[in-house]
Amino acid sequence: MAVASPIYPNGPASLPEPVHGSGDSGGEQTSSSVDFGSPETLAHIRSLTEVGAMTRLLHECIAYQRGLDLRLESLLSQRTDLDRHLISIQRSSHLLDLARSDADILLDSVRSTANLADQVSRKVRELDLAQSRVESTLSRIDAIVERSHCLDSARRALDSDDYDSAARFIHTFLQIDARFRDSGSDQREQLLECKRRLESIVRNRLAAAVDKRDHPTILRFVRVFPPLGLQEEGLQIYVSYLRKVIALRSRLEFEHLAEIAEQGSHITSNLGQGGSNFVTCLTNLFKDIVLAVEENDDVLHSLCGEDGIVYAICELQEECDSRGTQILKKYMDYRKLLRLASEINSYSKNLLSVGSTEGPDPREVELYLEEILSLTQLGEDYTEFMVSKIRGLSSVDPELGPRATKAFRSGSFNRVVQDLTGFYVILEEFFMVENVRKAITIDEHVPDSLTTSMVDDVFYVLQSCCRRAISTGSSNSVIALLSGAINLLTNEYQDALQQKMREPNLGAKLFLGGVGVQKTGTEIATALNNVDISAEYVLKLRHEIDEQCSEVFPASADREKVKSCLSELGEINSSFKRILSSGLEQLLASISPRIRPVLDSVATVSYELSDTEYEDNEVNDPWVQKLLHAIETNVAWLQPIMTSNNYDSFVHLVIDFTVKRLDVIMMQKRFSQLGGLQLDREVRALVNHFSEMSQRPVRDKFARLSQMTTILNFERVSEIMDFWGENAGHMTWLLTPADVRRVLGLRIDFKPEAIASLRL
Repeated sequence: MAVASPIYPNGPASLPEPVHGSGDSGGEQTSSSVDFGSPETLAHIRSLTEVGAMTRLLHECIAYQRGLDLRLESLLSQRTDLDRHLISIQRSSHLLDLARSDADILLDSVRSTANLADQVSRKVRELDLAQSRVESTLSRIDAIVERSHCLDSARRALDSDDYDSAARFIHTFLQIDARFRDSGSDQREQLLECKRRLESIVRNRLAAAVDKRDHPTILRFVRVFPPLGLQEEGLQIYVSYLRKVIALRSRLEFEHLAEIAEQGSHITSNLGQGGSNFVTCLTNLFKDIVLAVEENDDVLHSLCGEDGIVYAICELQEECDSRGTQILKKYMDYRKLLRLASEINSYSKNLLSVGSTEGPDPREVELYLEEILSLTQLGEDYTEFMVSKIRGLSSVDPELGPRATKAFRSGSFNRVVQDLTGFYVILEEFFMVENVRKAITIDEHVPDSLTTSMVDDVFYVLQSCCRRAISTGSSNSVIALLSGAINLLTNEYQDALQQKMREPNLGAKLFLGGVGVQKTGTEIATALNNVDISAEYVLKLRHEIDEQCSEVFPASADREKVKSCLSELGEINSSFKRILSSGLEQLLASISPRIRPVLDSVATVSYELSDTEYEDNEVNDPWVQKLLHAIETNVAWLQPIMTSNNYDSFVHLVIDFTVKRLDVIMMQKRFSQLGGLQLDREVRALVNHFSEMSQRPVRDKFARLSQMTTILNFERVSEIMDFWGENAGHMTWLLTPADVRRVLGLRIDFKPEAIASLRL
């Protein structure tokens, strides 16, 4: 193998890395740290002076030469494959020539097709332009013919009084003329002359029909206005006609009403007839307006769409303001509400003065209240219907809807309704106060009832008055009536409830003997029942008012004002409960002296029992039966004449009194274990008996005594730790650690040292 020169004239040789395979040279190092192809390497070799360095460089050069040989052999081994691929490429080269020739042919074909397409497209555009011009020309010809036809037809229709057809032909001509205004000026002038002639005829004929109130003719001519472009004028004329019809009917009814009112003012035997006439008159006015809008909905819509409906409603509302205000003012004059309100105010101020005159008759006032309520409710229903009608229209001018709604709320009719509502409040307050006072005055016992007549009568009056106030739809009226009701309940009614219980020595009369005892007991029980049922009725009244106001008042501000006032009814309920509790405690103070001697006798009973004494107590009860007999004798007879709530509350007061006294007595006793068992049996007997007397749970009342019996029944002092602290489980101790030690100390067999050592 020839050794290649390490120096290359054009720089170092650049050969691909050899492919390592098996063989002797597979593990040799083919790369060297020295670049043998550079001038720097040759200068380095010439400068070597040491044999060792020369030898090492020689070995590197030999290794480098071997690497080059391997690379050359690898490249030469690929020659066969490269030659085969080159031959294959040479064989297929003629296909490229064919492809090039076919591509040239295709390019020529595409160019020819594109040129042809451009020519066709240009021809199509020219044809389309020509077609458009032809169509435009035909349209103009048709328009000329149609205009001539419309003009001739309009003239013939006018001559034959066919105004609807004439209006349609004029409308069609104007539509055609709007599209082609550059021709037919003579025809236009002739047509406009026909249009002016038709407008004059229609206006005159419509005015004559309105004067005659010929409704079919009016509808016929009103429908001619839209084709002539006079929609707004037609709407104004038609709505004006509707308003005149309503005004005429309302005026006739009002004049008839005024005559009846004038005749009825001298007749007092039939008070309700006059007021019903006013309600009927107002109802007919509202009915006429509503029917005018509903039955003419299509006509109004054909004139100006939904805006026409809103315009009609607003115009007719002006008639409602005028006629409705007139009716309400006439009613107030007829019933002399201003003078009546003045009399009521004077009567209320002079109520306590000597020789004061009687106020108005509440029955007459109630009649006026019903009439006022009917009138105001009619106004509210009418307003609500009309406002909802406007809100239900979807394509109304955004500014027109709110303006129309405001006209209803701020019109003269609405202001008079507010004045009438003010009179209503004065009359309703007077009616409520007078009837509540009357109910208190004529209070009497009702057979088969636990309360007197006053309770049901008073709350019926309050309920009726509040319902009427809510139905007015005015939160101010409701608040005014509620304030008056709260004032009555807090003062006069509460004093009436307490009057019987304030009677001196009332409880002592229960035990004087004779027939009067049962009567006195019934009076006391009834007085307590009155308070109990009144407290219940107050909550029912508050709940009912709250529910009704939630339905009637959509605004949250109105509901909140009413709720703030209703909160005072809750305070009245609490006040009544305090009065009831005080009355029951007074009754207990009257009965407790009859029970105390039996309880005091328990102090003489011994609980340091032997087996014989324990067994004897099982047969001969020392005190429990005597106590229960005393309680039954002095308490149980009240059950049929008291409400269940009062009787249960009173029984619990008796239990509290009994348990408190027994607790004191037992803490002064000494017990054996059998004595503890005896006390446990007695406590159970008391619990069972009182459970039968009361519908409420009573075990909690005896919890402290029961815990004492549990401790007194322990075998050892240390047993308390099984029930104390973490071992108490669900048991809640009412005894303090000091009480527990004291109870343990009552056992005669428990040592004080063991008790003192407990860690409680």
